[in-house]
Amino acid sequence: MERLRDACPEAAPTAVLAGDPCYDRVLDALPHRERFRRALGVASGQRLIVVSSTWSPRALFGDEGGSHAADSGGGEDVLPWLLSRLAAELPADEYRTVAVLHPNIWYGHGPGQVRAWLDRARRAGLTLIDPLEGWRQALIAADCVLGDHGSVTFYAASAGVPVLLGAFPDGDLDPGSPVAALGRTAPRLRPHGSLRAQLDHVIDRHDPRRYAELAAQTTSSPGRSAALLRRLFYDLVGIPEPEGHPALLDRLPLPPYEPAERTAPVRVLTRLLGADPPEIAVTRYTDAAHEPEDPDADGAHTVVHEDTRDSGRLSVADVIVRYAAEDDPRVGPPAAWAADVLARHPYCGLAVYVSGPDRCTARTRDGDLVRLTAARDGDGRADLCDPAAYASALFAWLGRGKTLDETASGMVVVTGTARHRIAVEPLTSAPG
Repeated sequence: MERLRDACPEAAPTAVLAGDPCYDRVLDALPHRERFRRALGVASGQRLIVVSSTWSPRALFGDEGGSHAADSGGGEDVLPWLLSRLAAELPADEYRTVAVLHPNIWYGHGPGQVRAWLDRARRAGLTLIDPLEGWRQALIAADCVLGDHGSVTFYAASAGVPVLLGAFPDGDLDPGSPVAALGRTAPRLRPHGSLRAQLDHVIDRHDPRRYAELAAQTTSSPGRSAALLRRLFYDLVGIPEPEGHPALLDRLPLPPYEPAERTAPVRVLTRLLGADPPEIAVTRYTDAAHEPEDPDADGAHTVVHEDTRDSGRLSVADVIVRYAAEDDPRVGPPAAWAADVLARHPYCGLAVYVSGPDRCTARTRDGDLVRLTAARDGDGRADLCDPAAYASALFAWLGRGKTLDETASGMVVVTGTARHRIAVEPLTSAPG
């Protein structure tokens, strides 16, 4: 209201403080954060990175965004470059990446063009969030928002989510605006520094009080916008409000289950941690430009999705994977699919059919067929770690000359700081 009086005093008498319905919906849905994370397939111990861009030449997805990222010296589009680096540098089972793009990016360039520009990142596991309905849930679920001067990044900071600014055109903003205050408060991305180290630092050192002033500037009436706006509308019409019927906003719906889908080749580094039961550390990198480095790793192999764009990679894959329902008539059942894959690709050592968020069926080159299933917690919930990681642990175990008999009591698969207990069930026929 003060800024309006300064900029256009003749409009001030008609102005109304009516709250923020969008922000109120976010505040109302904060208790459902874990549900939103599970909807995006975020596993235990995994960090969700939301990359956001507004509609502007100097935004993260703008033509001039690169010249406004701290320490950047280039003018190239930041986002495609950034997403490729995120896929290469962040272990797939420790980080989940989604992108929220302003609706005008979609409508200005066209959905086909946007998907084409981000195709490589999508094949590496990036999920593009619906720009109208799904972005608030992704923001709530996030461990960090990597964004710019757009409203999504500002709402994230206001809601207490750690923020890292990948582009921020300070000169384009009113210094007295709340968004300009965000630019003075939030840390900036150093493009030539380690992305993982910067993201971890922002998350680990985050203090929600840092953005308390921004939250206060988001709305002067948190949680009251519906009531304020309805009262205004009825006053303008000149009739009384309905009695006994409170003004309510639509609550944010639970998004559909949408885990990461990776069709680009995955390089897997493994390390044997124990033998009774078998305990294997698994670190997976998708579409890595160079061989990942891990001085502690004592094994490595390549996993290739059957639908990979470069079908030539299937001929040299150590593990071939497919994601489908067990009763999918196009490819199933799992045992038959696995036998067919091994017959067609003689250098493949393990064929893996992922049939659910907590299980997969694997056939070895020797013909052994097993089902790998994640143990459930005390509430009966299964771990959401990608079952292909369990299969990589099994492949590493067998590659050391170990036997399936030694997995009778199950396995422990370690991804980052998370430990996943996996049951190993020998099968004699096609499951289901």
